[in-house]
Amino acid sequence: MFQAEGKTGLHACLLAAALAVTGSAALVPAAAQAQQPAAAARVLPDFTDLVDQVGPSVVNIRTTERVARGGASAEMDEEMQEFFRRFFGQPLPGMPRQGSRRGQPQEEERPRGVGSGFILTADGYVMTNAHVVEDASEVIVTLADKREFKAKIVGSDKRTDVAVVKIDATGLPAVKVGDISRLRVGEWVMAIGSPFGLDNTVTAGIVSAKQRDTGDYLPFIQTDVAVNPGNSGGPLINMRGEVVGINSQIYSRSGGFMGISFAIPIDEAIRVSEQLRASGRVTRGRIGVQIDQVTKDVAESIGLGKPQGALVRGVETGSPGDKGGIEAGDIILKFDGTAIDKPSDLPRLVGNTKPGTKSTVTVFRRGKTRDLTVTVAELEPDKPARVPGSREEPTPSSASAAAKSLGLAVSELSAERKQELKLRGGVRVDAASEAAARAGLREGDVILAVGNVEVANVREFDAALAKIDRSKPVSVLFRRGEWAQYALIRPSR
Repeated sequence: MFQAEGKTGLHACLLAAALAVTGSAALVPAAAQAQQPAAAARVLPDFTDLVDQVGPSVVNIRTTERVARGGASAEMDEEMQEFFRRFFGQPLPGMPRQGSRRGQPQEEERPRGVGSGFILTADGYVMTNAHVVEDASEVIVTLADKREFKAKIVGSDKRTDVAVVKIDATGLPAVKVGDISRLRVGEWVMAIGSPFGLDNTVTAGIVSAKQRDTGDYLPFIQTDVAVNPGNSGGPLINMRGEVVGINSQIYSRSGGFMGISFAIPIDEAIRVSEQLRASGRVTRGRIGVQIDQVTKDVAESIGLGKPQGALVRGVETGSPGDKGGIEAGDIILKFDGTAIDKPSDLPRLVGNTKPGTKSTVTVFRRGKTRDLTVTVAELEPDKPARVPGSREEPTPSSASAAAKSLGLAVSELSAERKQELKLRGGVRVDAASEAAARAGLREGDVILAVGNVEVANVREFDAALAKIDRSKPVSVLFRRGEWAQYALIRPSR
């Protein structure tokens, strides 16, 4: 196959040469000839001017870390040193001098990694990825003109993977920051960095997608620009010579480029960098709720219409959400008037809100919307979830005809269990089979609502089931441990 393609290409080249010699190029209409250069220029842009313009602003970043020397190898080194001292009166050449007692670990500097960055301001502030400088004991920044500087880490933020370092220099060529709202899917972009330690490597491609969700706090820019280990922290540049993102992640099964790379939007990065430069840390808001996706089936069954918002699965006790009246099972539709289209929108909006701010949260609960006021608190390090309480002995179960048709047997929730879960009511699932089991319900779950009707006890549970159309899927809000979620029970026909 490859040989045939080679011959065909050769024949085409010979034919083109013959046409050129005989002047047959005149057979191509003049209008088409005039359009060819413009089309070619549009399809294959020239990046040379961009490289000249932005290249001097891109830097290489090398890091080292201190590691302990100890164990068998360190003891062997000390024994060799002692041997040479006794018999030759001097230590073994090339070996570190003994600086501690036998068995006590020593520290040494080792290369940690290579990354990229770019000059943010003319007075020496450089932006890169947090994972490039994480745990580094020393950061070396090399400019495009080969000058090297020891850099000080001003601050880094793991949640957005943004870091700022400072070098002692002035008059540096700073980048131009682009407007992310003008970035369009399909437009050409370019990356400059140090993949595999190869400084000032230029690659290009197009924007594949925007607002790509791969993390809690960042809607990434997806591109097909070749990005490899070492490109991290380098700039993503548009055709106007402006930085629109920081190359941060790749999708790969081998560790190398596979056609998908992700960049941090520059507007998000600048917002983080301003806080890092001001205080060395990033302050974020929190309201203390755990959220999940709203599925299409659940949205239709509870009257929400379309899947939108963020389902509240749990509310931390004493948190701003708890004090503001947010409940497990609520669906948050808006935060300070901004619509929540998908769950990842909420932590970004809350995170960008200054702690202490009174914010309005619009929730959908039992078929109605209501506005709640919460005072945003400061985000703290993640805390491990509490272990759900011990199981209780159930009271005699109820299995009405309606409950049996759904495969459910329930019982009253004890006062102790209500207090433990901080619930006003609900019924305990004693058995779940057939339709209920297929929906994911199981023994020990606590049903809080059927459809959009809240149930406080078995009597209300049976009354709610008696009113529903059992030929259609039944939406059930339930708690499992500390988490609330919806299940859609489809009765057998």
